[in-house]
Amino acid sequence: MGMLDNKTAIVTGSSRGIGAEVAKILAGEGAAVVVNYRQKAPRANKVVAGIQAAGGRAAAVGADLTTDEGVHALASTAMEEFGSLDVLVLNASGGMESGMEEGYALKLNRDAQINMLNAAVPLMPEGSRVVFVTSHQAHFVETVPTMPEYEPVAKSKRAGEDALRALLPNLAEKGISLVVVSGDMIEGTVTATLLDRSNPGAIEARRAEAGKLYSVEEFAAEVAKMVTADVESGHTEYVGGADYFEKSSE
Repeated sequence: MGMLDNKTAIVTGSSRGIGAEVAKILAGEGAAVVVNYRQKAPRANKVVAGIQAAGGRAAAVGADLTTDEGVHALASTAMEEFGSLDVLVLNASGGMESGMEEGYALKLNRDAQINMLNAAVPLMPEGSRVVFVTSHQAHFVETVPTMPEYEPVAKSKRAGEDALRALLPNLAEKGISLVVVSGDMIEGTVTATLLDRSNPGAIEARRAEAGKLYSVEEFAAEVAKMVTADVESGHTEYVGGADYFEKSSE
């Protein structure tokens, strides 16, 4: 028996990286998982196939979270395919990609998070959980400066976190809890790769400061734990290296 038997989870941005690993872990705990991708259908289908091969249940949904159609497609798929929606992992983020419209980081990292939550909440029963995935660089951005290349993304993610926290009273009325998971730079993620490209040596320097950076798999395991962890709504779970940021904030 898994801890998430008969539950359904949506994991945004789950065709690769942290989101894909979280989806696999939740499926292993018994959850039916809606795997979300924006453009890379083959990647998402591979994640779904892996879950199904291991005896789990999953469906891939192509959805741009910055559109109303996208968020509602995700929410409705959970109900149509699996009959419930009990867990929402808000993992999708971005803003460092080239060629995106001005203001895209805020559109994705704040507005889309709120829109996805608002589409999901009416379908979620009492006892459901929402997990928002962020970084220390974003969580502490108001008190600890980050790399200039990452600052617009960090500020937009912090804006997203603040907007979600503003909804805590509404969620409490429905018996839904929200947990924030904040991690240091993660080895092998798209963001880390782009940062190291624009600021060579940045990841190595952060690794030296922190002593260790988590791998995608290690961080995903910590995110997945927070889906069922016995913590208060509004709790922030710090994963690796937060001491430096907390001291710098004082």
